[in-house]
Amino acid sequence: MPHKLSASLVAHSSDVRALSSPTNDLILSASRDATAIAWQKPTPEASFTPASVLKAGSRYVNSVAYIAPTSEAPKGYAVTGGQDTVINVFRLDAPRDDPDFSLIGHTENVCTLDVTPGGVIISGSWDRTAKVWKNFTLLYDLKGHQQSVWAVLAVDEGQYLTGSADKTIKLWQQHKTVRTYEGHRDAVRGLALVPDIGFASCSNDSEIRVWTFGGDIVYTLYGHTSFVYSLSVLPTGDIVSGGEDRTVRIWRDGECIQTLVHPAISVWAVSSMPNGDIVSGCSDGVVRVFSASRERWASEADLKEYDEKVANTALPSQQVGDVKKSDLPGPEALNFPGKKPGEVKMINNGSIVEAHQWDSATNSWQKIGDVVDAVGQGRKQLYQGKEYDYVFDVDIQDGVPPLKLPYNVTENPFSAAQKFLESNNLPLTYVDEVVKFIEKNTTGTNIGAGSEEYIDPYTGCAIFGQGSSFQDPYTGTSRYTATTPASPSSEVISQYMDPFTGASRYSGAPKPSALAVTAKILPVEKFITFKQANISAMQGKLLQFDEALRNEISTPSLAMYPDEMTRIEEAFDFLNAATVAPARQPTVILAAVHVETIIQVLELIDLSRLVTGFAPEALEVAPGLKEKFIEALFAASEWNASWSLPLPKAKETNMLLLFRTLANIFQEKISLSGTWSVKILDYLGQAPYASLSKTHRVAMATILFNASCIALRTPVEKAFFDQLVSLILRILESENTDSEAAYRALVGLGNLIHASKARKLPDVGQSVELVTRIKKTLIAFPEERVQNVIKEVTALVS
Repeated sequence: MPHKLSASLVAHSSDVRALSSPTNDLILSASRDATAIAWQKPTPEASFTPASVLKAGSRYVNSVAYIAPTSEAPKGYAVTGGQDTVINVFRLDAPRDDPDFSLIGHTENVCTLDVTPGGVIISGSWDRTAKVWKNFTLLYDLKGHQQSVWAVLAVDEGQYLTGSADKTIKLWQQHKTVRTYEGHRDAVRGLALVPDIGFASCSNDSEIRVWTFGGDIVYTLYGHTSFVYSLSVLPTGDIVSGGEDRTVRIWRDGECIQTLVHPAISVWAVSSMPNGDIVSGCSDGVVRVFSASRERWASEADLKEYDEKVANTALPSQQVGDVKKSDLPGPEALNFPGKKPGEVKMINNGSIVEAHQWDSATNSWQKIGDVVDAVGQGRKQLYQGKEYDYVFDVDIQDGVPPLKLPYNVTENPFSAAQKFLESNNLPLTYVDEVVKFIEKNTTGTNIGAGSEEYIDPYTGCAIFGQGSSFQDPYTGTSRYTATTPASPSSEVISQYMDPFTGASRYSGAPKPSALAVTAKILPVEKFITFKQANISAMQGKLLQFDEALRNEISTPSLAMYPDEMTRIEEAFDFLNAATVAPARQPTVILAAVHVETIIQVLELIDLSRLVTGFAPEALEVAPGLKEKFIEALFAASEWNASWSLPLPKAKETNMLLLFRTLANIFQEKISLSGTWSVKILDYLGQAPYASLSKTHRVAMATILFNASCIALRTPVEKAFFDQLVSLILRILESENTDSEAAYRALVGLGNLIHASKARKLPDVGQSVELVTRIKKTLIAFPEERVQNVIKEVTALVS
């Protein structure tokens, strides 16, 4: 069943910035109205009502968490943090005006909190630190991030994750950093544990990434069209996200299965309940509960009213890109189904331009607003953990890196110039020149004027509150006043992509003097691997299955022999050592005998994936072993069985495991000697691409991408090279729904062309044909990242 509105909780007078929903009858919300509210249901049939309002000061409350009941607090504690830099702890069974505990240590805004089952508190702040508190006293000071810490997550009682505006995620063992995860292109805003895999992260780069604790990216979720602020995980394992595009999205197996549009500017926070309900907190000050259980849905009248609020929301034209009204289709375009959940279509309905979004749960188009003219811009630029309308590059001297000049359009330009000169130890005599620079590069904006809109202390964004005198105490800015912000030329800043046309939101804005430079993508030499797994659970299930075979009268001959069991257990011991953080030295090194055992036990395709990922050298120790291993893999996956749709669940699963195993085989430590690599490409050429799911296609594209990485590093045979190019072009010709598969294939093609140019491979040739095929991909996927790599590939072959 789809999630639908269950309840709207109205009491806050400003943005709801954080949520916690530890039980089915308790919700904690934190708001910029300087309060936190504990919402409770006295009975399962009753509605949520404010049980207590918690207030410890007059400044924004930006984070909230929950401590489970103790003997001293039978209903548990609410933990809050905010601009006053203090972490306050309130008993929920007997709330008072003053907190029961106040934790002092941070020096700036406390923007994120989490609590372990044992009651240990983890906090993150704009002061660039995270802190661990036990028994309400400071236990550890986690220092290492270069910018604000915007996300914290308790892995267990002694391990913690932190995400930062420096674009990195760190794993801490007590007070020591044991691993740093890099990959996001902008500030990391949220973290969530993903059972049996690792964790998920979201970022201002619009992406959600799912990681193993070993550092591998399992997959990246694309769909949000602006900052993604918050993550949660449902009891089913589905991921829930909320962001600046005013949506809550539900993800399953790497795909968005439902999009919940809100009648607000931003969805700041999401949380999940044990019963699977979703809670959201928005810029309109409302806490909403969505349920997949029909008995908990709101009344038909309330659901209709909610849909009307969403449909009547005005969308600024800058938010959806430049639109030529005469080119838009009419209402008849809504007679055709959408291609994917969350797809947005604009139509010309008389004098109004309407935006509609495809809802796969109801198989219908849902109106999400009317597009109107409005002054404004969307994304801010990050500098030192805070966000600005502009971050200019200022060249002071030839041969010296440019200095960064952050600026908000509501600032006085003379004040901004003076701060810039003082912070860089430059003479104040330059102040007039800096002011002229600012004025020249902000042509068309209202500078030096105060805003009357209510301002977000994190992003400097307004919520269109009429007559409000609130201003961001950090940047003093509002969202809808500036035109195009200048991107620094020395680093990559993720740009907003128009969800309707694929164009940049700022295409009509004046160009600043400090020009943005698109970072070069190709070549990409880093392999993508599939190493995620719960090793102990996999081992337990295998032993349980083997025991069942052994005890059944008709199947004991199918059980593993003692020596096979020994080899399999040694393989699991090796993997357990390789996957812990930090990795420990294994007691056994995998050898040919272990691979031979896996070949004999054909059911162990997933074990094969991990062995090839963590011990590829085991395939190199005996001549012909790789060829034998490959044939056994394809046989075990029932490759030659029918491909008729729908694929049987067993074959669908086996195909995915097979593809991920093959992707792991193509990596740095493997040799292409022998016939095994060409044999893999022969098999892949037989697969009917239309029968493959999205996850299959991404995995298949990853195989070809990893093979291209090998071609970058070492010369390869012409037959292998030609097959690789042919398969990549086949994906580009066939793929019209999944941009991730197309993107990986494009990068792989770019790698091959680079290798060819370096004279390590035969010439790619047929440039005109390549360009024609590539341009078809450009039409199918207007995403900026796809467009950028297409431009690079086209330039290479032209």
